Amino acid sequence: MDKYSVILYPRAFRDIDDIYAYIALEKMSPENAKGQTDRIWDAIKSLEQLPESHQDRLVGRFAGKGYKQLIVDNYIVIFKIDKEQNRVYIVTVQYQGRNI
Repeated sequence: MDKYSVILYPRAFRDIDDIYAYIALEKMSPENAKGQTDRIWDAIKSLEQLPESHQDRLVGRFAGKGYKQLIVDNYIVIFKIDKEQNRVYIVTVQYQGRNI
């Protein structure tokens, strides 16, 4: 089984930082913010193995363009796989209730 390199676009890094800031500062719960972002990072790391096993993105602007999604609690990690280069590109991490 091939191992994939996981690469985050700058937007995905900002999304995760924004998730942390929102939960820590707006909701005043830094412990929950750390737990949520840790779960997101763990899920992203898991994409090194079998990223193609996740579902295709079927709604929003990434639908029908070869993107896949991974749901972590209330967040969706949207990514694309480059099988030739054995890379997974994380495009964005968004709140599930948001239409993207």
